[in-house]
Amino acid sequence: MSLNSWSKRWLLTTLGLLIIIVLCILALSMMLLQDQNSDESNLSLNQVRLKVNPILLALEQNHQHLGEQNIREDIRSIARESGVLLTYVNLDGTVILSSVPTSEETQVNLRSSLHYDLHHATQASDGNDTLDIAFPVMDGPMGSQIGNAIFSIPQAMVTVQQSMTFLVILMIALLLLSLILSLFLFWMKRKLDKHLLSPIHQLKQHAESMLKGNYEEKIQYNRNDELLEVYAMFDLMRTEIKHMSEQRIQQEQAQKELITNISHDIKTPITTIKAYIEAIEEGLCNDQETLMEYMGVMRTHTDKTARLVEDLLVHALQELGQISVETREMYSGPILETMLKPIEHVVLTRGLFYDGPESNHIPNVLIAIDPTRIEQVISNLVVNALKHTAPGDTIRIDMELESGHLNVTIADSGQGIRVQDMPFVFQRYFRGQASQADQHVQEGTGLGLSICQSIIEAHGGRISFTSKEGEGTTFRFYLPIC
Repeated sequence: MSLNSWSKRWLLTTLGLLIIIVLCILALSMMLLQDQNSDESNLSLNQVRLKVNPILLALEQNHQHLGEQNIREDIRSIARESGVLLTYVNLDGTVILSSVPTSEETQVNLRSSLHYDLHHATQASDGNDTLDIAFPVMDGPMGSQIGNAIFSIPQAMVTVQQSMTFLVILMIALLLLSLILSLFLFWMKRKLDKHLLSPIHQLKQHAESMLKGNYEEKIQYNRNDELLEVYAMFDLMRTEIKHMSEQRIQQEQAQKELITNISHDIKTPITTIKAYIEAIEEGLCNDQETLMEYMGVMRTHTDKTARLVEDLLVHALQELGQISVETREMYSGPILETMLKPIEHVVLTRGLFYDGPESNHIPNVLIAIDPTRIEQVISNLVVNALKHTAPGDTIRIDMELESGHLNVTIADSGQGIRVQDMPFVFQRYFRGQASQADQHVQEGTGLGLSICQSIIEAHGGRISFTSKEGEGTTFRFYLPIC
């Protein structure tokens, strides 16, 4: 169930309960009003007792002297002052004393005339304005009953008018409370829609927009509450996804360019090799010297093709996180000397000066090394230096021990690296723009330095560089000593 549906059901349920409460209040009020308007509920037995107590007291004190005329008149006088009619009957029903003297010495039916409570007295009144209610007359506080005093009392004298103020105030207060609670519920529902459901719906729209590839729309939220952090994290996620998407697009474009470049770079030496093979087959090589020259050209282009294929293979292994580096403990002197021998010849044939270490100056320490991969690193760095130097420049290679590491330095006095390109030197596919004095540089796939970094890091070492445009570049890599 959605939060919006839940809130609506919760609101309707609460309103239903409030309506039931209001109806119960109204029903209770109507019942109380009916009870208030009934005569029986308004009659008070205490009021009756207040009226007749002086008469009962006089009868109990003078019941032995009721034959005296002055006593009888006194009792009648008390009854007149109280506003009631008195009929005092003996236990056998004989009227002994009455406010109406003519009814004395008569007989009354005790079963139908004696009503000791207001309920029966009210029923017996049959709608008359007076009530006939009886009280027993006792012979002293601990004595026995000696008779019954029947009083005819106007209902108006014993009717108590109960106040309706408290009931009305209570009913109004409950109704107002129900109304306030209803308004509060509607306010809560509106606040819930505005400050929770609406922002969530907005986040949903942003998510749908991002799902369609639109990462440009910035997510904004102007309230300083808990949802602000959610919006901030969501916008941070949008920015990160946008950056990753741009990187993915750039990487896909770079991979397409890489395939195009490698295809072109491989096609050229293969075409050259094919042409030389065809020339040999056609017998254009009349002597051994020409044949060896052709073979040298073919070998150069074969090496170039092999290097491109190797770079492509290492790149694929980088993508899979499975770059193949198989180290074994070896002494550095003989290995590095073997790697450096062909480099001097290549540098000198390009018209450059070569400044390399003497055999006895190469540190001979035990290191964990994959000779093939380290040779690939040195070759890539030298090739990179050759591409950015001109005849007359110098390529220097130096090796020394430094803080438990073997430090290998490959420096050139070429055109250097532009400042704006330096942060991206070790990124895959990055080739940079050649300087004005270096426009002849066109070769390269942008993988060489990235591969070098991966190989050195797989050895547990690190690689860095320093460069100044127009003055040359120096690369250093460090291999840990066993």
